[in-house]
Amino acid sequence: MYALAILRYRKPLEEVQKHVDAHRAYCQGLKQEGLLIASGPLVPRNGGAMLLRVPESEAQATLDSIRDNDPHTRFGVAQYELWPWAPAFGAEDLDRL
Repeated sequence: MYALAILRYRKPLEEVQKHVDAHRAYCQGLKQEGLLIASGPLVPRNGGAMLLRVPESEAQATLDSIRDNDPHTRFGVAQYELWPWAPAFGAEDLDRL
């Protein structure tokens, strides 16, 4: 199952940037686990987005864990919106990743 995570900054960018290295390391770990397909900041830089692939059988628990363990969440600088997603076109390309 796929999901979109929208992160909205809740603190000034200067404060968010103090945690960017930890957040990027966290994202790298998600990528190595096969959970993260792509991520990056929004333009303008008021948050970020992540494209996730999570196991169908434990999707909600996995998404909750991804949100709760992100340094941006732990330090209170960003808020997650999690949206399960069923791509209608291009899913075969995502499945190859």
